[in-house]
Amino acid sequence: MVTVGSEAPDFTVPKAGGNAYNDVEPFTLSLAVGDGPIVFAFYPAAFTSGCTEEMCTFRDSMDAFDDLDASVYGISVDLPFAQNVWIRKEGLNFPMLADWNHEVIHAYDVVLDDMYGMIEVAERSVFVVDSDGTIAYKWVRDGDNPDFAELVDEIESAVADLHP
Repeated sequence: MVTVGSEAPDFTVPKAGGNAYNDVEPFTLSLAVGDGPIVFAFYPAAFTSGCTEEMCTFRDSMDAFDDLDASVYGISVDLPFAQNVWIRKEGLNFPMLADWNHEVIHAYDVVLDDMYGMIEVAERSVFVVDSDGTIAYKWVRDGDNPDFAELVDEIESAVADLHP
């Protein structure tokens, strides 16, 4: 189980950049560690109301994350081509990671295995990885969706705490 203080599981997945439907390149966590804090926002599915509200809240808070030299990535099991369309539709200003083979949601133990009673997706959750590759913050949804503005403020505070 991934906990605060444990090493973040490494992975490589397609990264959807959003500039075009085929704006896809690999993302490897171990190559990104060291560039500043990394925020992973796992969400069940692109184009759904709760996920759109959450990712748009991150979008509207990106200046604060940029000021903290933090990188933000959404992660879902959606294909990167769909993620690119969603990024463009919602004006999202950070990339999405496509865990289409479900390895990352299993490695981070955030599997929601019964969406609509039949589909395995990412459980809504957020992890902050520090510059050493250690999990510095973890939040996993328990019950209904939170107030996303309050959640993003909490994540910003957790990222700010990583700066001396």
